[in-house]
Amino acid sequence: MWIDKLEVLAQDDSIIVINKPAGLLTMATETEKTRTAYAVLRAYLNHKKRPEKLFIVHRLDREASGLVVFAKSPESKERLQDQFKDHSAGRRYVAVVEGRVKEDAFTVRTYLAENAAYRVYSTPNRKLGRPAVTHVKVLKRNLKTTLVEVRLETGRKHQIRVHLAERGHPIVGDKAYGSRSNPIRRLALHAAQLDFRHPASGEPQSHRSDYPKDFDRV
Repeated sequence: MWIDKLEVLAQDDSIIVINKPAGLLTMATETEKTRTAYAVLRAYLNHKKRPEKLFIVHRLDREASGLVVFAKSPESKERLQDQFKDHSAGRRYVAVVEGRVKEDAFTVRTYLAENAAYRVYSTPNRKLGRPAVTHVKVLKRNLKTTLVEVRLETGRKHQIRVHLAERGHPIVGDKAYGSRSNPIRRLALHAAQLDFRHPASGEPQSHRSDYPKDFDRV
């Protein structure tokens, strides 16, 4: 079903899983409080015959698209966030990066920190940064770009964007981290798979979302 511009893939008494479009914030910021996925879903749940609450579990960058799960109770939120913290929840992304990636697969392990300008970067200082691990696999190579699948072992702010850029392959459309092209006028990053245990039943949940067709044009 669709709520405004949000595609709802699954929902029950504990969770709601959406396919977020690029350009929409997951949650409010100091400068934007109403045009967010959270605000859209909260308004929808508030207007049901039996209003339901909504809690943020994790976030997806405004410029990225794809899967996000929200909780409907504090208990569900805590159980889901615990899975993200202990890395038992699985997240896979698809991205188009600049250049031809030579390796078929590789892993990036660094410590990520954020400066006063809110730019994230890798640092050798373990006291300053937080550990971040990103696994990358090539799906398809073109002359000037490469389609890759990315699996997160940790979930730091801008982790995928920073790690790919620092390997010399910024994500297409990611001007903040060195991209020189933006043919589809968006960040070519999509959260394509989300795996977790249901917070109430404990049953494995696996949700998938195809990456945008625009990626193939790039």
